[in-house]
Amino acid sequence: MKLTNNIGVIVDSFGIGVREGLKKAKEVGADGVQIYAVSGEMDPAALSVAARRELKEYIASLGLEISALCGDLGGHGFQDKTANPAKVEKSKRILDLAMDLGTNIVTTHIGIVPDDRQGEVYHSLQTACEELGQYAKGMGAYFAIETGPERAAHLKSFLDTLSTNGVSVNFDPANMVMVTGDDPVQGVHILRDYIVHTHVKDGIRYKEVDPREVYGALGYEPMDHGKIAQMVSSGEVFKEVPLGEGKVPFDAYFAALQEIGYKGYLTIEREVGQQPEIDIRAAVQFIRRYK
Repeated sequence: MKLTNNIGVIVDSFGIGVREGLKKAKEVGADGVQIYAVSGEMDPAALSVAARRELKEYIASLGLEISALCGDLGGHGFQDKTANPAKVEKSKRILDLAMDLGTNIVTTHIGIVPDDRQGEVYHSLQTACEELGQYAKGMGAYFAIETGPERAAHLKSFLDTLSTNGVSVNFDPANMVMVTGDDPVQGVHILRDYIVHTHVKDGIRYKEVDPREVYGALGYEPMDHGKIAQMVSSGEVFKEVPLGEGKVPFDAYFAALQEIGYKGYLTIEREVGQQPEIDIRAAVQFIRRYK
């Protein structure tokens, strides 16, 4: 097996701001970057047409491209129909920004897909994703749901109810290993028609956990990245670890991505750890061993 995929890095994983993070991504050997675009300096509302053009040119001057933007709005995802109109609009603006910056992918969490297909929460998710999917499809783009909150087969059954593939998948094998205990290799084959972006991350699961305790749900605390970071670093239930030290079977996982013909980015995400740059640099080298 010889991987030909480009290697990406989530700029925010460095924890040093966007511009410095972009330079650091180039320094560690990445081909591209993913950037959070929800608030602060990357909020779509904060970036004029000229600022977008300048940022795109700056990224290109570093010899990088954008693999995706992260448009994860947190909270209850799209489970709460009263909050959805504003969240759908914000998501569309993030996709507009992505297109202006040269990528057609925005990754997101939509909230856990419930088992009850007739319930209000399922309907709320479906309605929001249908609108987002049609908007994305209209411009040849994708909103990519991150794997982890539910098992791959259940996510596929939900995606199959939508009229387009404008809502697709950002495949994260570590989330599956840590939270649902799902098999990421099997998951690649199940979701093969929807995978448009991937995260490269590793983790260990120590005991079973209700995904709603991690990712939030109506009736539970809303999803909070700070809380998740604390959970993955504490090691009480699961733990995110450097690549190769966890339970993601990378040989088989990368082989599965090749088997389905995945040509997109392998984007390194490091949500925890005291020395992100060292871990990310090592992760780039880890992936390079497969090239």
